[in-house]
Amino acid sequence: MNIFNTKLELKAFLAEQKERAKSIGFVPTMGALHQGHLSLVKRAKEKNDLVVVSIFVNPTQFDSNEDLKKYPQTLKNDKELLESVACDVLFVPSVEEIYDNNISSEKFNFDGLEHEMEGKFREGHFDGVGTIVKALLEIVMPNTAYFGKKDFQQLQIVKKLAEKYDLPVKIKGRPIYRENDGLAMSSRNARLTKEHREIAPFIYKTLKKAKKKFGAKNIEELTKWVKKQFKKEPLLELEYFTIADEKTLQTPKKIEAKKKYRAFIAVFAGDIRLIDNVGLK
Repeated sequence: MNIFNTKLELKAFLAEQKERAKSIGFVPTMGALHQGHLSLVKRAKEKNDLVVVSIFVNPTQFDSNEDLKKYPQTLKNDKELLESVACDVLFVPSVEEIYDNNISSEKFNFDGLEHEMEGKFREGHFDGVGTIVKALLEIVMPNTAYFGKKDFQQLQIVKKLAEKYDLPVKIKGRPIYRENDGLAMSSRNARLTKEHREIAPFIYKTLKKAKKKFGAKNIEELTKWVKKQFKKEPLLELEYFTIADEKTLQTPKKIEAKKKYRAFIAVFAGDIRLIDNVGLK
């Protein structure tokens, strides 16, 4: 596995590969890798000649310095995991390498996608996401980039980013990778207390039940039902539950047969914030 810390070295290496007409798959991460990340790398391996993974904990997308400091950093283990799935290239830049001396976000207009759900609770978050993803895509210039659907809103925003900035890359979403008990895999799961880890699968169980009730209950009734379920679980605090159109991410006034909908949820387990979603039929 080739490891690079600077843009110049990585670009020079990738330029050689492109001259040989090699296709490049890209998986951007913030490290603390788990099987969900590895599933993206494996998919990229299947579909491309060369796979690049980046590990960069992006300061401009965190809500607080406290959360940034607590984000798990496990580079040694991450390298071993990537070698186990035959990753070709690892890019681990410093904050200075990406931002020079200006750690700030660009301002983006994602046609309103940024104001829904996460955008309502995490001001400026998607400006931070847009800034780093745009920078990384411009450095790597991959044929295809892969993102997990756990961050479905982020996935739609990255697709919009590629479209608006005319970036010559396909953005592919991949299914959510779950623990055996249903909890969506996340780097933050490692920070859950024993009690919170035991109750956390309740989030996905509730989403699955909501999926079954979708159609029989209207959106307002379903939202009330979900809120009621979480009131029974004192260890979990529901931040939001919403049903949205997959394309616009807006909550519809009425359900239309031809449109795709998804249920989204954000929950605090102690001070750890967990998100999840399921497609609805």
